[in-house]
Amino acid sequence: MVSMKPKTAQQYVELIDQAIIEVDEFIACLEFDMEDPGDQLRILNPLLQSLRDLRASMADGSYLFENKDLPFMEVANKFNTKLPFSHMLALINDTHRYGLDVESDS
Repeated sequence: MVSMKPKTAQQYVELIDQAIIEVDEFIACLEFDMEDPGDQLRILNPLLQSLRDLRASMADGSYLFENKDLPFMEVANKFNTKLPFSHMLALINDTHRYGLDVESDS
């Protein structure tokens, strides 16, 4: 599990990529294990799309750090005890809001 805030843009991208994988795999498990995972998918599919949109904005250069929550945080906060990747989502959001954990040279 990732527990430290990314120090570089590459680490931030890797964190987002890992979150996409985790959410996608969680969805696949729900679809396989449940007869009707509809309620969970109505929550998780938009969360996954939001992560993919975030990653796409990084790839196309339109991404900007800003001091406001990412769109998926409302769901992440509401269901944080039920999502095995909630800590990862919180870390992505924290990095988005406050920037990379860059050490000062002074």
